Amino acid sequence: MSQTTRVRLVRTGWLAVGSVVLAGVFALYAQPAFLVTMIDQLWACF
Repeated sequence: MSQTTRVRLVRTGWLAVGSVVLAGVFALYAQPAFLVTMIDQLWACF
């Protein structure tokens, strides 16, 4: 495997991981009940 191919594969892998993470975060924020629970837990820390 050449260096260029390896760099391309690594870059594509990181792009795929980032896309999955962003999609997961969007899915969580699309649920209002999750947001309310998260804010309540954060507020309880103070």
